[in-house]
Amino acid sequence: MVDITEISAAVAAAGVLIGVVYYVLDMRNQARTRKTDLVMRLYSTWGNEEYTKAVLNYLTAEYKDYNDFLKKYPLNAEEPVQVAFRMVPMFYEGVGTLLRMKLVNPDLVYDLFAVRIFWEKFKPFAEGIRKAFNEPRLYTEFEYLHNEMEKREQAGVKNGT
Repeated sequence: MVDITEISAAVAAAGVLIGVVYYVLDMRNQARTRKTDLVMRLYSTWGNEEYTKAVLNYLTAEYKDYNDFLKKYPLNAEEPVQVAFRMVPMFYEGVGTLLRMKLVNPDLVYDLFAVRIFWEKFKPFAEGIRKAFNEPRLYTEFEYLHNEMEKREQAGVKNGT
């Protein structure tokens, strides 16, 4: 026959098990919430007036390669296109680093950030600056971000589905 001690031990063990399962599920939910919050804080940059101006200057800049870029937009800390070509790629460089480290949700990044058009605009610049400074690691996180988003596109991931 089962006595009260055995029943209370079984109830206590079940309570611990339920507590552990709840804790694990809660931790997973918190991690997902933190990743979403991080992406949304990054996304808020897009509403920033300074960043919006930089994006417009970035997208309307016309150049063939790195040398052509430097001829058209001389090095000057105040030159709007130069500013844009520092701000926009560094933003994507940061997002790429966070993605590589699995600190952001790739579906949200895919849905919120138009990575392809920004990388395609920047690729000739990136290739040229890597050669000019003999530094192949420049802007590799931005390129990684682009490549990962392209993989999602090729796998048929559209709008988070």
